[in-house]
Amino acid sequence: MHNRQPFCSIFGFRFKKNNYFAVQKTKRFMKIVKACIATIVALVLVPSGINAQRTLSLEECRQMAIEKNNDLEQARIRVKMAGYDKKTAASYYYPNITATGTYQYNEKNIALINDETSGKLRNAGTLTQEQLSTQMQSLVQAIMSNPLAVAEYRNSPMWQTVIGAMQQTDISPAINTIGSEIDDALHLDVHNVYAGAVSLQQPVFMGGKIIASNQAAILAEDLARSQYDTKYQETIVDIDRTYWQIVSIANKKKLATTYSDLLHRLEKDAEISKETGVATASDVLSIKVKANEADMLETKADNGLVLSKMLLCKQIGLDLDSDITLSDETSDEIPIPQLGPGKDMDQIYDDRPEMRSLDLASKIYDKKITIARADMLPKIALTANYLVTNPNMYNGYQNKFGGMFNAGVVVNIPIFHGFEALNKTRKAKAESDLYRNRYEDTKNLINLQVTQLRKQRTEALDKLNMAESNVKSAEENLRTANIGFEAGVITTNTVLAAHTAWLQAHSEYIDAGIELQMTNANIQKAEGNYRSDMDKAE
Repeated sequence: MHNRQPFCSIFGFRFKKNNYFAVQKTKRFMKIVKACIATIVALVLVPSGINAQRTLSLEECRQMAIEKNNDLEQARIRVKMAGYDKKTAASYYYPNITATGTYQYNEKNIALINDETSGKLRNAGTLTQEQLSTQMQSLVQAIMSNPLAVAEYRNSPMWQTVIGAMQQTDISPAINTIGSEIDDALHLDVHNVYAGAVSLQQPVFMGGKIIASNQAAILAEDLARSQYDTKYQETIVDIDRTYWQIVSIANKKKLATTYSDLLHRLEKDAEISKETGVATASDVLSIKVKANEADMLETKADNGLVLSKMLLCKQIGLDLDSDITLSDETSDEIPIPQLGPGKDMDQIYDDRPEMRSLDLASKIYDKKITIARADMLPKIALTANYLVTNPNMYNGYQNKFGGMFNAGVVVNIPIFHGFEALNKTRKAKAESDLYRNRYEDTKNLINLQVTQLRKQRTEALDKLNMAESNVKSAEENLRTANIGFEAGVITTNTVLAAHTAWLQAHSEYIDAGIELQMTNANIQKAEGNYRSDMDKAE
């Protein structure tokens, strides 16, 4: 940029009244005194550290917005959630081990025989003894009814002893005891039942579903990162837009202030010229109207600057009433961005997060095809269990804890489920094709966008150069117009038109500089040059 003549030095007036300069010096001195007094009062009344002015650069605004932006924070949380999903999918490779325990109280026991049979078992000894006694009586009667047997019985001490012992023997208590024990064994005590199991399941083949799920989870995490990059770039461009809008308004405010000062000075000059007969009252009134319009323009610029700074404070996480100043706001000229070499389209496609998102989404649906197809394939898993119960039947039926181990193989073969898995597979294929079509469409749109922005940047550069040339011409035109007006050879309308042209030239120069900055920011986003903090961390 070329050095231009300061606004205050473009006038070369010579006034006929010598006291004019003294009056102007006195007014300037009084303004300086008032400004000093206001500064001292502000320092005394405002506590230190409260609403202290803060100067921020563009990079600082970006960094603060990245840290405070709620949409970016939500995108970070989505990345973290996708990471947990990836770990969850990886856990399916490992065996599933579970432990289960239960207790149950039953009102009644289990009887394997009915009450009639139970009574017979418990009185089996008594019944047997009765039968035995009856048989012994019949035997004795048979012996006594046979003379030979009676003679043999009486002549044989052994038979007398055996038959006497059999008549005196009572076997009912022993058999009743055995019958009662058998009856108790046939009535199972299940009032309190305890059971526990430790189970293990190890997938061996799930139709490729586990592998595809893990791959899809990895791609989903990359997709969340890519979506974060998209939101990151949008945040950067939003901050750039607000930042340069503030710089634009601040420069236009300074321009409006200078324009107002110029017109007020012209108004004073016109009044002096009126007294000397060079200008008329109508000329003074026309200039005064323009001066009032300039004051209103300055007020509007001041209000717009306050609102724009409030918007920036909201975006970067500061209080809305924070007193901030931007680094480029106080600069005399709007800086020209550094224009690096353009990238080829293939590199741009690789760097654009939107392209990566569509590519990853297409790959995820490819994995969903495999997952849906797995429901139509056999599934094999190993199982192992350790069971413990009380009562247990591992050694009869005992009210004690007892356990056992078992292992096996589970094979599940789907046969027919109404074509559910087939339709899911076809849907996943259609969704994958959809994202592939979107991918190609987006490539064409990005190509068009980058080409258009590059042409706009060239136009913005040309516009800036022309605006700079117009500023020089407008300043020279204003200088000569003021000299001519002072000499009385130029009309009021002509000098006011020169002031208006001066204002318009400077305003267009500011707009051209801001347009170049914003076009460059849009190109940086379109070419994928803004790397997010996640990419930098990696």
